Amino acid sequence: MQRVFAYARVSTVEQLTENQREQIARAGYDIAPKRFIEEQISGSVPAAQRPGFQRLLERMDEGDTLVVTKLDRIGRDSIDVQQTVERFQSEGIRLVVLQLGNLDLTSSAGALMVKMLAAVADFERDLIIERTQAGQARARAAGTHMGRPSKTTPGQQRAIRDALAAGATVSSMAASCQVPDDYAR
Repeated sequence: MQRVFAYARVSTVEQLTENQREQIARAGYDIAPKRFIEEQISGSVPAAQRPGFQRLLERMDEGDTLVVTKLDRIGRDSIDVQQTVERFQSEGIRLVVLQLGNLDLTSSAGALMVKMLAAVADFERDLIIERTQAGQARARAAGTHMGRPSKTTPGQQRAIRDALAAGATVSSMAASCQVPDDYAR
């Protein structure tokens, strides 16, 4: 008996899978709640290492169908996406990607489309990384504090810098401010 599963993924807690759920329903798929797997995890994490996707893989059998809205819901790394699609093919699991319409992913044209879209997803992931790094560099240049909050006050920080310049040890300054050595460096 063929069963239909769905997988929806978002990268951050602030995002919701509701749009993906609605797109799948509008496409005519009535997925039983126990077969609708949702996750909040980065697409850069390999599909087989995601807890929800692992549950999905364990539950699906030959003849089942997996529905996703876009190929990048499977992942953003082109090699991982290709390996996942190949795994589905070898296990006899049909993969429906709504973004692709009714294209047979096992055909030559389907295989080409998967590779192209996976490469685009890979490129998009790299752009996200570049934008994030540029934003962090801009924030650092503007003097914005990056990382964990300091456990020392600005006055303590000045005193530590002055004392270290005068020859005091990091350990002695950390002890006098009652903070770990890392905060007195």
